[in-house]
Amino acid sequence: MYMALLLAFTLGFVSGLRAFTPPAALFLVRGGIVGILLVILAVAELIGDMLPKMGSRTSPPALIARLLSGGIVGWIIADTHAGFAPAGAIFGVIGALLGAYGGKAARIAAIAWIGATPAALVEDVVAIALAAFVVTS
Repeated sequence: MYMALLLAFTLGFVSGLRAFTPPAALFLVRGGIVGILLVILAVAELIGDMLPKMGSRTSPPALIARLLSGGIVGWIIADTHAGFAPAGAIFGVIGALLGAYGGKAARIAAIAWIGATPAALVEDVVAIALAAFVVTS
């Protein structure tokens, strides 16, 4: 049970960084057209995130999308591993909150240190690696 909740929290955290990456990873592993469509959306999000006019991840629409994503992937991963879907959803939402606000702070610090595009790319790599780690565990 604890491992399932940790996985739900981690995928939720990734949702806070990139809303479409965790669902894309989950459904890509399961196979089918939904996974492919979500990967296309995730790639579009990764590209769009580097645009200077992209809104803040903590603005209401973006934050709501990240919280929904975290709740959904948390529900799915916890239900798959232990049958604790509601608790997984809660852990996913908490992870998404921490990922959104923590990721924003880390991104701002990284921009000052290495620049905007490298900071975005580092965040992309972290999000993809964490999602891949969780769905292959």
